Amino acid sequence: MADYIPLLMFAVVCLVLMAGYPVALTLAGTALLFALAGTATGHFDLSFLHALPNRLYGTMDNTTLIAVPLFVLMGVMLEKSKLAEDLLDSMALLFGKFKGGLGISVVLVGMLLAASTGIVGATVVTMGLMSLPTMLKRGYDPALASGAICATGTLGQIIPPSIALVLLGDILSSAYQQAQLSQGIFTPKTVSIGDLFVGAIIPGLLLVLLYIGYLLIISRLKPASAPVAIPEDGNDRISAGRLLRSLLPPVMLIVAVLGSILSGAATPTEAAGVGALGATLLALSRRQLTLSRLREVTRSTTEVTAMVFLILIGAAVFSLVFRGFGGEELVAELFNHVPGGVVGATLLVMLVIFLLGFILDFIEITFVVVPIVGPVLLAMGLDPVWLGIMIAINLQTSFLTPPFGFALFYLRGVAPTTVTTGDIYRGVVPFITIQVLLMLLLAIWPALATWLPSVIF
Repeated sequence: MADYIPLLMFAVVCLVLMAGYPVALTLAGTALLFALAGTATGHFDLSFLHALPNRLYGTMDNTTLIAVPLFVLMGVMLEKSKLAEDLLDSMALLFGKFKGGLGISVVLVGMLLAASTGIVGATVVTMGLMSLPTMLKRGYDPALASGAICATGTLGQIIPPSIALVLLGDILSSAYQQAQLSQGIFTPKTVSIGDLFVGAIIPGLLLVLLYIGYLLIISRLKPASAPVAIPEDGNDRISAGRLLRSLLPPVMLIVAVLGSILSGAATPTEAAGVGALGATLLALSRRQLTLSRLREVTRSTTEVTAMVFLILIGAAVFSLVFRGFGGEELVAELFNHVPGGVVGATLLVMLVIFLLGFILDFIEITFVVVPIVGPVLLAMGLDPVWLGIMIAINLQTSFLTPPFGFALFYLRGVAPTTVTTGDIYRGVVPFITIQVLLMLLLAIWPALATWLPSVIF
């Protein structure tokens, strides 16, 4: 029974989190209670906790994690500058004369917003407030409109620069080195956040194209579900100047951030600084940066950053106690006995992450689950970039899946009363199918995630 204490500890954490207790305090508190109980019964050595100060100092000294507050600042600043509102208006005028054109506009704006903010909740709420009433007014089926908004809102998980990929990159980097050291490789290779950013480009764009393809098919098969938003003889026109004014700023910002990483001119942390400065200058140029708005932005950024780092500290305590109880050896032994070898182990991990995505946020899953299973899976020969992209898409899918998907709750909170919860649930099913299809494609052709990083880096 004592051998299974790590699994019991993991189960208790999940139960306490489901009860609604704060994540960081749950992780650290549960771990310390188990450590004390283990010491009293002779199953845990308290000397393991001597490594905790060094762990925490390593977190404070980690320059990669400086990218987190900078990307959050960039996203919040763009959200407050009304950039998405102008962009959606322009795109709607550009594509509105085509069947399904407004839906395509929502997907494209959601993609740019995801690349600019990288925060799922902010994107879903922003798109829900701006585009859902317009789509309903233009005659779109509530289920299709809700599904498109939820799905494009979760693109922030996979399209760089994504907060999820920043955190995953940092955790997988440590896991990859640990896996190689366990195999006797004392000059380990490294994997960076930049590798994950580049690896996510092709899957992210492919997902956007699949969304657009689905909307085009629906607009042909069921014209009443996705009608022409603007009549052919309508007076609404968009000038090239207006389109450029709306489209150019976010595209330039994305190119500046990703381009500096891809070209090797900047690290992801330095690129995050470029993004934060660019977003601030953009808000200034649009005369949207008042003193009160700057106060809102800094407060929101501080709250999100504090939450992330407090969870990181709690996760450090949890993982230390987990290892002290022999958790890593137990996970490795369980994986070795899973039918199908590395394929079976990977499927099991993906299923667990998918189910945990119903009750935990991506930050919690990244800090709790990935450090436990990552070293074992990577030691079995999986590519770290491929694994990171698969986990990101898996989490994105779980955020959409009824009845507990986070994106569904975000949209339900801002949707008009005419849109029922059943409409939202029905609307996301085709998009969930598309994302599962993408995961199958990645499983069959891992090069979709690994080829571009190997070429660029």
